[in-house]
Amino acid sequence: MSYSSLEACLIDLEKNGHLVRIKEEVDPHLEMAAIHLRVYDAKGPALLFENVKGSKYRAASNIFGTLDRSKFIFRDTLAMVQKIIELKGDPIKAIKRPLQNISTGLAAFKALPKKQSSFSFDNIQVSDLPLIKHWPMDGGAFVTLPQVYTEDADKPGIMQSNLGMYRIQLTGNDYELNKEIGLHYQLHRGIGVHQTKANKKGQPLKVSCFVGGPPSHTLSAVMPLPEGISEMTFAGLLGGRRFRYAYDALGNAISTDADFVITGEVDPYVNKPEGPFGDHLGYYSLTHPFPLMKVHNVYAKKNAIWAFTVVGRPPQEDTSFGELIHELTGNAIPQEIPGVKEVHAVDAAGVHPLLLAIGSERYTPYMPTKQPAELLTIANHVLGTGQLSLAKFLFITADDTNQLTTHHIQPYLEYIFERIDLTRDLHFHTNTTIDTLDYSGTGLNSGSKLVLAAYGDKKRELCREVPQALRELQQFENAQLCMPGVIALQTKKFTTYDEAAKEMERLTGELSMVNGELNTVAQIIICDDASFTAATLKNYLWVTYTRCNPSHDVYGIDAFVHHKHWGCNGPVVFDVRLKPHNAPVLEKDPAVEKRVDRLFAKGGSLEGIE
Repeated sequence: MSYSSLEACLIDLEKNGHLVRIKEEVDPHLEMAAIHLRVYDAKGPALLFENVKGSKYRAASNIFGTLDRSKFIFRDTLAMVQKIIELKGDPIKAIKRPLQNISTGLAAFKALPKKQSSFSFDNIQVSDLPLIKHWPMDGGAFVTLPQVYTEDADKPGIMQSNLGMYRIQLTGNDYELNKEIGLHYQLHRGIGVHQTKANKKGQPLKVSCFVGGPPSHTLSAVMPLPEGISEMTFAGLLGGRRFRYAYDALGNAISTDADFVITGEVDPYVNKPEGPFGDHLGYYSLTHPFPLMKVHNVYAKKNAIWAFTVVGRPPQEDTSFGELIHELTGNAIPQEIPGVKEVHAVDAAGVHPLLLAIGSERYTPYMPTKQPAELLTIANHVLGTGQLSLAKFLFITADDTNQLTTHHIQPYLEYIFERIDLTRDLHFHTNTTIDTLDYSGTGLNSGSKLVLAAYGDKKRELCREVPQALRELQQFENAQLCMPGVIALQTKKFTTYDEAAKEMERLTGELSMVNGELNTVAQIIICDDASFTAATLKNYLWVTYTRCNPSHDVYGIDAFVHHKHWGCNGPVVFDVRLKPHNAPVLEKDPAVEKRVDRLFAKGGSLEGIE
């Protein structure tokens, strides 16, 4: 379906039973987010808030809340986009079958951005917008579905521009309302590259933030496109409609199909504190200095609709973005990384902290035993590729039967844990970078990585109940089975790393005496609440891989260092207790939850959705 606007998309969703209108007045301070979260959890419809307290503008959320709805939105173009991406990976197909692939060329031509000479918007202020605060400790109102547009100072123009989804703080902290907003991004991102070039020229970077517009524009802002491919071209391709744009009197780009546009500029090296903000790992990202944008103009089209989402502990609506991107790109990663068959960024663990991969192992015929070899080369390539470089944990194996998949997480991990040689197969990268939003490390963007590479014959049968030796410990209690071969233990709260090292030394010393009774255990988790951690696979993944810094928090039973290689002769131990420097966990406000019950009660707009 070729949508010319966000409203056209919402009308189509409503006609087909995918949208509900909320007619009651709803407060943008926590209530709208609470409603969204509850509807998303129920796998409910897209939402159109028609009566937003304090603003004359409507707001829409949960538009991409399920993969089925996302595929419905792009039902007329999805197959074509998949075909074009496939041809990019294998252009010989287009040459061999030119008549079969002529339609892809026509689609690509229609995707070229279209410049317009004028645009029609109302001039408003930031304070006129639906100022949505999502989590109780958030620093203010944020834009959560922005399309942030910048151009290259060395190569100006739309074809060398960048459209990215970088969060924007509208109110709070030290920002001067209506005159200043905060941008959260890192210098290695597309906008950061543009800022660096502008800084070198001693000139401000012009920035435009688009909100709303055809849904293809939103998805394009998060699409991991190769260097040199314009997001605006992709937006036209996916939306079946050319991206329309113009420039205002101050030289800022305007998406003429957007619902709102905020324009301004970022001066070189000018920062202000941004945050905190409830983020996709399930914790708050804290307050840090980030670039300050001076607001020039805020534009709104007639009857504009504010598009937003809510991020938090996964899964959330951004999970559906990831699923749709996977649908579109298919085997793009195997094409980019030789030897890789699959890479899965695990959503339940916050995406970036945990990667599962399957590669090839072709060196084995020349080695005396089956063991990871080529897999280690592939692992280095994975950790050096784009967003994958933010990972903390990479599990990687090869499967000669071609029956294993990374998307069936528990069977995959069982396969690894059955085969891993803990004396050989743990490979640490210390004093390196991790995701800026991950506070498990030693500082902002600083931490470590651990590659767990396993290949060969089974080395152990995994326990399916807690071994008696783990039930008889003194200071480590409530032993729980998280999954076969993985046991959670809880103990007192974490205080300092020095104290933790002493506690782990006592534990590993005690268990080394009964190591023979633990040969069915691959991993022991030390946590604050073993019952919670073991209750579901998702809890295990979230707690374990978001709260652990490998270099500081990984221990082992009968551990050793040999020629600078660390290993252990018994189970590996992860200390995943919350640390004093960790960011707070996201928690809902009970009073707000009670207030929004009215919408789900009999006669409410959301009656029956639970």
